Amino acid sequence: MNMQMLSDVAAKGEVRELELLSLEGGFYVARIRLVHGEMTLLGEDGQPLRIRSTTHLRDLLQGVAPFPCVLVQQCAHDEMCGVRDGPIEALRVRFSLEATF
Repeated sequence: MNMQMLSDVAAKGEVRELELLSLEGGFYVARIRLVHGEMTLLGEDGQPLRIRSTTHLRDLLQGVAPFPCVLVQQCAHDEMCGVRDGPIEALRVRFSLEATF
């Protein structure tokens, strides 16, 4: 899904949530959850768009109809140390696309 497609589906209210996935190397990739599935946000080159921060995402999505967003980050410490019993899930933190000062 490219930026224009995201803008179109957001205007129709079809975006359930945007997951901003934190990856090794200090960048993020956006996954858009729609009514009928999930898609990755792609750049003009057709590759997953590398996002630098939540501020960068806010800048990219200026003028797009608002929708829920969540930052998703795996906890490597729990995976390495085996501290918790049961399944280890990612940390999920909700955030807004509105600029914060």
